[in-house]
Amino acid sequence: MSYYEPEDLKRFAEIGDFRKDLADKFFSYYGASTSTEGALTVREKALIGLAVAHAKECPYCIDAFTTKCLEAGADPDQMTEAVHVASAVGAATILVMGVQMRNAMKRSGV
Repeated sequence: MSYYEPEDLKRFAEIGDFRKDLADKFFSYYGASTSTEGALTVREKALIGLAVAHAKECPYCIDAFTTKCLEAGADPDQMTEAVHVASAVGAATILVMGVQMRNAMKRSGV
């Protein structure tokens, strides 16, 4: 047994056990945002979801969006590239905060 149990993904709907009204609103919004064509295709949305899932380090979302990407026609190269984009942006957000460090160093006379 581990903290992450792949079978738990199938239990996601249980978040509505105590406040079904809120869960219904969330799932309606989630479905409209991730599973319908709009300015972005479902495939593009799935690739974004996969990248965000990796950035947020959610194994459930990684599983779900891996499946969604494949079902939407994304190939392994596109999926891997999406993960690299998330990784690069994540690194950049950390590195750009180095400006704050430099500002603090300047204030300290360094």
